[in-house]
Amino acid sequence: MDIDAIHKALANPVRRQILHWLKDPQQYFADQEHPLDLGVCCGLIDKRTGLSQSTVSAHLSTLHKAGLVTGKRVGQFIFFQRNEEVIQAFLDQLNDGL
Repeated sequence: MDIDAIHKALANPVRRQILHWLKDPQQYFADQEHPLDLGVCCGLIDKRTGLSQSTVSAHLSTLHKAGLVTGKRVGQFIFFQRNEEVIQAFLDQLNDGL
């Protein structure tokens, strides 16, 4: 776990908002055609943010590099989910360290 990469990823409000939405995908992405257990299609995340596809892609890349999300390619789509194990390990480390 790269603590510095996680801090960098969490420093941006858009990335924190994406993580929040992915915490409860049924609430925010219920209209997705594919099952939500695959994750959330990056195109729906693009739409929800109102930002360009390239900007959202950069945000998702940062979250992925930090280990906070996982991506799964299905055909031409990439689906993202929170990596709850890494998030919990980071919270535990933060709690123990401070």
